[in-house]
Amino acid sequence: MAFTLPEGLAPEMYPLAWLVGRWHGEGVVGYPGIEETAFTQDLVVDHDGGPYLSYTSTVRLVVAPDDASALEEAAGAPGEPGPVWQTEQGYWRIPPERPEGLGSELFPVELLLADPSGHVAVFVGATGNGRIDLVSDVIARTATGAEVTAGKRLYGLVQGELMWAHDLAAFGHDLQSYASARLSRVQVG
Repeated sequence: MAFTLPEGLAPEMYPLAWLVGRWHGEGVVGYPGIEETAFTQDLVVDHDGGPYLSYTSTVRLVVAPDDASALEEAAGAPGEPGPVWQTEQGYWRIPPERPEGLGSELFPVELLLADPSGHVAVFVGATGNGRIDLVSDVIARTATGAEVTAGKRLYGLVQGELMWAHDLAAFGHDLQSYASARLSRVQVG
């Protein structure tokens, strides 16, 4: 199936056009002090014609069937999704300047994120051929935000699905795996 650029997408954003749409899928989160747990994720990447893409992500924990009463209590009613683990909002950008040494098939990329747990972050990296590699440039937190010192993210389009992985350095631990997921497109931008 041929890929069609989303209507009205700013030309600067063509290298990330494959991200535009609504995605849903499952993943796993785990870290020292955080028991490995399955989750579902809803991700929306959209545009309004400006030189950026908007990004909204909601991750909900999956509660095991034997914890059905805990699920009902956390969600408020039977049959509703599990409790929210994490939300993020932000923007993807393609900066106009090309860093030295960046291959001709790659484009520089920036991801600006905020989450309600008291963090804002700027990730920088490169995109090309359906893959995005990012490392944290700046992570700031409020006085009550968890001590997160670094992050690394990888996004890739693999056989039409969005796969991502997030490594994290937090709570005095070195950079290591934190979460990953496989998402399917449920709506094109």
